[in-house]
Amino acid sequence: MDYLEYYGLKEHPFTNVVDNRFYYSSPQYRDALVKLRYAIDTKKGLAVVIGDIGTGKTTLARRLLEDLDEERYEATLLVIIHSSVSSEWLLKKFAIQLGVVDAKEHSKVEMLGQIYRRLLEINESGKTAVLLMDEVQMLKSKEIMEEFRGLLNMEMPGGKMINLLFFGLPDLEDVLSLDEPLKQRVAMKIALKPFSIDDTSEYIKHRLKVAGCVAEVFTAEAIKEVLRYSTGVPRLINTICDNALLEGYLFKTKTIDESVIKAVAIDLGLNSLPQEL
Repeated sequence: MDYLEYYGLKEHPFTNVVDNRFYYSSPQYRDALVKLRYAIDTKKGLAVVIGDIGTGKTTLARRLLEDLDEERYEATLLVIIHSSVSSEWLLKKFAIQLGVVDAKEHSKVEMLGQIYRRLLEINESGKTAVLLMDEVQMLKSKEIMEEFRGLLNMEMPGGKMINLLFFGLPDLEDVLSLDEPLKQRVAMKIALKPFSIDDTSEYIKHRLKVAGCVAEVFTAEAIKEVLRYSTGVPRLINTICDNALLEGYLFKTKTIDESVIKAVAIDLGLNSLPQEL
């Protein structure tokens, strides 16, 4: 027996792997999605989502991508995994995801021409082109920022031919500043904040329910301690709760109280919030 069977769970509820089945629609996530959809549908061009590590930027990006109807949107998500990306590589990657089949065989100038023609084709078909990019703070290159500005210069009477949605850490502000004209083109900026006590409570209950648990496993005081030690960051909430369930199983307690959370937090080397909740 492991803690899944002990707590009546069908799967692990607090994994940090992005899984839309566990998506929790918090008030700020709902507002962010509405704003991003508005930016896309009005073809504003560039929208930016900024948040600290673990606040749910990737989760939000994937949720938005899933929500965009393939009949209305030509959308793709590109995740930056290292900082040594060249502007040429990025354009080729974008062109391929956009549907330009032979992009690798052409120069940068030729690729830009192909991208323009493809975007024109998409817009004339009645669709909206959307490029979501995650971890954009890693692109610390003025040249790349200039290329993005060039893409945003592609316009039609109804607005921009491509909608760029950037997701990144607060350092993204500095990256955008590498090209001031691009920074001035930001039509919408959203800052993700840590969860409140209500968000934390609903988030924990939601993930437990999706995983098949109907019991109240975490006490109200335990949830307050989760917030204290996680500082309201979803990724840390997951880590604490996952460890707490394992700890609870080892000590054969069906209810996770504040003492279990404190013990787990000490093991993880976490410090609690000093202020009262």
